[in-house]
Amino acid sequence: MNRREFIKNSLFMTGGMLLLGGCSVKTDTNLAKTLVSTAKFQDINVSLLGFGAMRLPTLQNGEIDQTLNKKMIKRAMDAGINYYDTAYMYMNYKSEEAMGDALSDYERKTFNLTTKMPVAMLEKQEDVDRIFNEQLKHCKTDYFDFYLVHCLNKRNWENTKKYDVIPYLEQKKKEGKIKHLGFSHHDTPELLEEIINYYDKWEFVQLQINRMDWNTTRADEQYKIARRAKLPIIVMEPLRGGTLANLNPEATKILKDYNPDASAASWAFRWLAGLEGIFTMLSGMTLPEHLEDNIKTFTNIRPLNDEEKKVYDRAIETHLKSRLIGCTSCRYCECPVGVNIAGIFSLYNQYCSDNTNMKKIGFISHYEALRESERADKCIKCGLCKPKCPQGLDIPKLLAQVEAQYKKLKEA
Repeated sequence: MNRREFIKNSLFMTGGMLLLGGCSVKTDTNLAKTLVSTAKFQDINVSLLGFGAMRLPTLQNGEIDQTLNKKMIKRAMDAGINYYDTAYMYMNYKSEEAMGDALSDYERKTFNLTTKMPVAMLEKQEDVDRIFNEQLKHCKTDYFDFYLVHCLNKRNWENTKKYDVIPYLEQKKKEGKIKHLGFSHHDTPELLEEIINYYDKWEFVQLQINRMDWNTTRADEQYKIARRAKLPIIVMEPLRGGTLANLNPEATKILKDYNPDASAASWAFRWLAGLEGIFTMLSGMTLPEHLEDNIKTFTNIRPLNDEEKKVYDRAIETHLKSRLIGCTSCRYCECPVGVNIAGIFSLYNQYCSDNTNMKKIGFISHYEALRESERADKCIKCGLCKPKCPQGLDIPKLLAQVEAQYKKLKEA
């Protein structure tokens, strides 16, 4: 497996679709170009495919490949994608600037720009205003179309109240610097309900919804809570960090036997197309191939029929038997000693999903290609990563599990 193939397999991040209940989907097609479908959010048309900027293309040195990023954004704009989502800490705190630079080539009214208040980072009241103004500067804009209180779990929700984040953002709405205000949620359905009931002016909510999480992490309950509250939904992680675009061989065979021409990702999107209330889905597209596959999927997208749902359920059940680590590569964990947590878990998941006689060699070679300082055995078990993980993973324990497997394979 070469480096490009490895990146494609481990970072295939894509988005999905759906519409607000009672709103119509519009698919525009002409001879010159194909446009992705849109849905109404209040008085604006939003592309059902949202361009996520958490996993932008990178150079070998790890820096953002801005030349390729600009090319991909041009292709996205040409295809009618008008929702662009970034955040303060994405891409080692450089995503906002990269997106601001790339989108400055286009007329401001032709796209919706979204970022988020990183309440987990707040240490004093003044941080709220400082960060917000930095974001405007980074993104080269005077306002944000959509703005979120970011990554609300129990700790971050307490920070939100402690530092008066909501009143501050309400004032920014009055000043015209925010058009629509919402939040992203990474905790229990009980906390989601508490947050919704606390403030009656939320305009939307961002939730992690996909077929894999639907019953295993109570995503179905969170979806129903948002629907009862009549809150429009943005979907994050529609492919579970790329996992649903890169199913194990047995699960992939189930889908390919039924429809050889359909990608695994398209099955995930079409499953989501059976849900109401979603107006856009975020896709972290690392390579042009991801973008092209998304554009194809979002043109004339249709929900899975009853027979296809049964096929997809069987494929997901088969994949879940792989005992994969549920990491989505969001990299919020930020190891203080530099352990490459997301990279290690990605390698381990590839190993578990591999059904070839090269799985052992592949895992060992890619693991040893990591810098020694980034490997699992360098974990000091400080535990600082655990409360930062949106998936609630016991990261130190899982790192030890990966290290034990590596040693076992080396000794065999």
